Amino acid sequence: MTGSAGPTGRFLLTCPDQKGLVARVADFVWRLGGNIVDADQHTDEQEGVFFQRVEFLLEGIDLPRHELAGRFAGLAEECRMAWRLSFSDQMLNVAVLVSRQAHCLYDLLARWRSGDLDCRVVVVISNWPDHRDAAEHFGVPFVELPVSAETRERQEAEMLRTLAGCEVDLVVLARYMQILGPPVIGAYRHRIINIHHSFLPAFAGGRPYAQAHARGVKLIGATAHYATEDLDEGPIIDQGVTRVSHRDSVADLARKGRDLETAVLARAVTAHLDDRILAYGRKTVVFE
Repeated sequence: MTGSAGPTGRFLLTCPDQKGLVARVADFVWRLGGNIVDADQHTDEQEGVFFQRVEFLLEGIDLPRHELAGRFAGLAEECRMAWRLSFSDQMLNVAVLVSRQAHCLYDLLARWRSGDLDCRVVVVISNWPDHRDAAEHFGVPFVELPVSAETRERQEAEMLRTLAGCEVDLVVLARYMQILGPPVIGAYRHRIINIHHSFLPAFAGGRPYAQAHARGVKLIGATAHYATEDLDEGPIIDQGVTRVSHRDSVADLARKGRDLETAVLARAVTAHLDDRILAYGRKTVVFE
């Protein structure tokens, strides 16, 4: 997020581990005239892969923003990097998809309105009409797209047109209880965040709190992950747990679970907005 010192640039990079990477990236920023204000890195020893996030003040850099990427490309090619560059003052456009349960939708809209989410919520899409008033209360356009087995393909085509028309950068599934097809997943690869109402991979599928209650669990959880074609198998971004006991009913577990879901989803969305996530394979690196 943009601080009092001014906007920043953010490099996120992945490459084969090799000597001198940290120094070479730092030297690149220094030669531009930039000042690094945050840097973090991780090496996957088993895979031999290096990950880094470097945030630097743009003040003092004379090079226009649109030329920064081109200047970095040489170093990136030499080190075989997959990388991206973002800027803290360029807010993302976010779409929120919801079905009938509204707790995550309300939480996201409230956090956004209060300034806790540094983005633009540009549309709420639902397969039900229930939450039109809530979206309009927060000044967000509401689009109802009913869906059935027979209309799913047409509904998703209309959804993609809506997302494109709103220039959406990030899709948040705030308890959207429909499986997205390959066209939607493919169009927003690693840009669709889902909240799952259990601690994956345990108790996946329907009625997780009833499953948990039947097993007498002592912990319940929630999982935020990027959506992929494999249901509930996408790279995990964030998780949370809370203790429960034999005295808790199914309704108690669901209530406690809803609190977890809102917090975990908000953390995952914030990490994405702040460009702190690098996805690789079935995993993520999430820089604090």
